[in-house]
Amino acid sequence: MVDTPGYGDSLDCSDNYEPILNYIDEQYERYLNHESGLNRRHISDSRIHCCFYFISPVNYGLKPADIQFMKLLHNKVNVVPIIGKSDSLTKDEVQVLKKRILNELKTHNIQIYQIPDCDPDEDEDYKEHVRQLKAAIPFAISSSVDTYEVKGRKVRGRSYPWGIVETENPEHSDFVKLRSMLVTHMQDLREVTQDVHYENYRSQRLAGKIAPPIDMKDNVSVSGDDAEKDRILQEKEAELKRMQEMITKMQEEMKQKQHEGSPQNNGVNGN
Repeated sequence: MVDTPGYGDSLDCSDNYEPILNYIDEQYERYLNHESGLNRRHISDSRIHCCFYFISPVNYGLKPADIQFMKLLHNKVNVVPIIGKSDSLTKDEVQVLKKRILNELKTHNIQIYQIPDCDPDEDEDYKEHVRQLKAAIPFAISSSVDTYEVKGRKVRGRSYPWGIVETENPEHSDFVKLRSMLVTHMQDLREVTQDVHYENYRSQRLAGKIAPPIDMKDNVSVSGDDAEKDRILQEKEAELKRMQEMITKMQEEMKQKQHEGSPQNNGVNGN
């Protein structure tokens, strides 16, 4: 899990985009370097497979900054829109806001993560579960780590003068649906990252259309084991490069000797 504290706090959010976008690219670049190395059996996958984009419940839709940033994000990562602090809205207001957000995403051609359809032979209960997950997007979340006792059982939630908003109560929040989506579709999230977002980055990077992330080595911290592995791989790659240069040099020398020993150079007439 990677958090982005401070995002959206200033009036001009343009400076907030670059660190997040650069971090996503850094993870793709790291994976690309490992994938291109000699030892590709145990690649550490630190790519971002899912981005929870929290939307304020008080703006009655997407802000211009939300639209601008999601346009930059949706081609890089699986975006899952979330309405945060949804307990500040009534049920009717939540449904109206969900519909407005979906319409704005469609208007601005912003692609969010699509839960895959069920196979025809899937269980009916699972089909209904997936249908409910799709209908809940964008997820309206009210969460808390505080616990309260409600009717003899302890629940996580928020306390108000009129009662308790339970985090894991489907009538109060989409938290359980969001958690279920993340757990049951994690493999699909990974596959979309690999087949779509990473492949886009890889193809553009190898074609020279985009440059590697700025100051990647300074911005990305690695563990001692990873650093040692990287050092060994770099040494092996350097050694392989030297061997290739030696082979090329030897081939050129052999060609030169063959050319010098040819009949034309020895003055022999072939007729």
